[in-house]
Amino acid sequence: MCMALSRARVHARALFFAAALVAGGLLPAAARAAEVTVKIDNFTFAPAALTVKAGTTVTWENVDDIPHTVVATNRAFRSKALDTNDKFSFTFTTPGAFDYFCSLHPHMKASVVVEAATGSAETK
Repeated sequence: MCMALSRARVHARALFFAAALVAGGLLPAAARAAEVTVKIDNFTFAPAALTVKAGTTVTWENVDDIPHTVVATNRAFRSKALDTNDKFSFTFTTPGAFDYFCSLHPHMKASVVVEAATGSAETK
């Protein structure tokens, strides 16, 4: 039992230090997952044009006082209707251009350009 408790403490400390390294930004960028937020407010997506690396998670947050959606024109992603303070996330794994709009207000348009992740080995 004493050995099991000791191992549990070692694992807990290792997890704590790993979390501290990530939170403190001490790990290389490749070891951290990228996250970006797009705000939905006043019938706009901000920023309207976004460029990210493959592997990035984009979260849309509706801070407007009416519902909105996030719908890719190529059908890669689609949110439910997002009420005030609701969020929708999508992780972009494939390079390319992704145009999107609000299906409730089709004049609301924006785009995400996804570039290949740096430091990744490509197989030919």
